[in-house]
This record gives sequence, structure tokens and C-alpha cells, in this order.
Amino acid sequence: MCYCRRHSPWLFHMNSGSCNGCDIELIASLTPRYDAEQLGVRLEASPRHADILCITGPVTRNAVEAIKTVYGQVYGPKAVVALGSCPASTNVFIDSRVLEGPLNRHIPVDVFVPGCPPRPDAILQGIAKAAEILAERSSNAHAAQREIESANTAESVEVQS
Repeated sequence: MCYCRRHSPWLFHMNSGSCNGCDIELIASLTPRYDAEQLGVRLEASPRHADILCITGPVTRNAVEAIKTVYGQVYGPKAVVALGSCPASTNVFIDSRVLEGPLNRHIPVDVFVPGCPPRPDAILQGIAKAAEILAERSSNAHAAQREIESANTAESVEVQS
């Protein structure tokens, strides 16, 4: 399972109010020119099928609840990638009344990809880093599960004695 998470991360892309510059670059990074398939990257239409959540744009008031809902729909272990400068710092929109601050104020962010907009190769590097984080979390979760199962087995042996 860890191998699969590292070598074939599935993405769900969410726009939280961006100018679409980062969205265009994300889609460009999935084209044959940048060969995202070497990482096994696949863009999914449903957050329930995704491993990595990619969010672009500054977080607007209208998008806060949607972001939290989608984050809750991605099954764990999961990773979040913030694409561009807007989710990290709200960039040029910093004093806007309709913004709710940076993304990491609302959900935990694992990887920030800087740039306005970020280059496709930087996006792929961020996704690869998120896939590594995801594989670590997956292996840690499996180790914890095995530990719990072995503890339960030991308890059942003690009960039968």
C-alpha cells in the first residue's frame, strides 16, 4: 500500500478563489510535456478517490466551508498541497475584506509550492514531496495497526489461559 501511495498519487484540485493562473499551470503540469505520469499522478473528479488535495487561490469567505468539507471527504492518510503564493500568504489580496487568511489557518498544509503562478516542474516537485509524506503516513498507520492487532492477539491469548 505504501508503494502504491508513493508511486501513484491521485489528486483532487480545488480553486478557493484564485485568478486561474495556478489552475492553468497545474493542468499544464499534467500534460505529456512534463510527463506527470512518471509519478503516476492522476487527476480525480471526486475527493473520495483522491490521496492529495491541491488547493489554489486565496481563501475567500465563501470557500472556507467548502474547503473544510472537501478536506473531510478525502480519506486518510492524506496530504494537502497549496499551489502558488495566494494560499500561503493571500499575496496581493492581503487587505481584502472577503478573505479569511492563509490556507493553513483552516486546514493543515503539508507542502507549499511558491510562485505566482508556480512553474509546472515546481508543481510536480511539490506533488512528489506530498507523495513521500503520504507514503510515510501510510507506513506509520500500517505499523500502528499491526501493533494494535498484535496487542489484541496477546490479550485474547491471556484471556483463554
